[in-house]
Amino acid sequence: MTISKYLVFDIKRFAVHDGEGLRTTIFLKGCPLRCKWCQNPEGLLPQRKPIYLENKCMHCRNCEKYGSGKIIYKDKPVFLEDDVEDIFRYCPTDAICFDSSYYSLEELVDKVMEDEVFFKYGGGVTVSGGEPFMQQEKLIQLLKELHTRVHTAIETSLYTSLDLVKQAAPFLDQIYCDLKLEDDKAHLEATGVSNKIIKDNLAYLLKSEHKDKVIVRTPLIPGFTAGDDNIKNIASYLYSLYPEVRYELLNYNPLASAKYDLTEFEYGVKEDIKAYSQEQLSHYYQLVSDSGIKNIIKGD
Repeated sequence: MTISKYLVFDIKRFAVHDGEGLRTTIFLKGCPLRCKWCQNPEGLLPQRKPIYLENKCMHCRNCEKYGSGKIIYKDKPVFLEDDVEDIFRYCPTDAICFDSSYYSLEELVDKVMEDEVFFKYGGGVTVSGGEPFMQQEKLIQLLKELHTRVHTAIETSLYTSLDLVKQAAPFLDQIYCDLKLEDDKAHLEATGVSNKIIKDNLAYLLKSEHKDKVIVRTPLIPGFTAGDDNIKNIASYLYSLYPEVRYELLNYNPLASAKYDLTEFEYGVKEDIKAYSQEQLSHYYQLVSDSGIKNIIKGD
């Protein structure tokens, strides 16, 4: 089942920030990066994991009683194994569940096409994550099926093989990709991986027939990506690849830290830091403009 099916941790309907128009966004599980500010930590691991929702628990301890040694109770359930689906029926409040679900190709396409009526007005489907390319050939299959029916977009780190990028690009109408840090050493320290593969894939896209599909994004993360030198260096690099590149700076979102309680990961940004003001954003936009880039996408 795990080989032939897609592992999805969320499907968000009526999304407005993941592409043009109203979108249905599919979040595929698994990511090779470990960004210290990750906005979707529940999507990092490539395996389905059980989670405990404390606000639903009535502390009846049925999970431990009927858990067959898969769960012990220490103020809350502690999972000794990941395969605990047979225990769910003993939890009267659904306080134990999985962090993701399996879908066949047909099930996933059918789920998306439930919103087909909205796609007629400029919307479509966006495949996000995690990192969508982690599901490799299955991603290509999904894009092929969807591209014949709706506008397709992807949100990707581009940390994948060039071969997969080349396979996916013809079936995409929009490609959102991140370049978080221009310096390789800083990228490795902040995300756990080198940016060489990312830059190679980005260079291919911005010099190919797909270049006008691409929107490059940099999330403005205090203490990591939001330095003047980093933004200037990224902008200059992008301009050297394709002067008409579209470039977007994403404002810092401090709300992501609340998700970490349900994961094994720690949030790497101080919790008292706020999003950037319009004045601060204008400063970064000016840095990008000074590099020569004119197609700057400005958010809220």
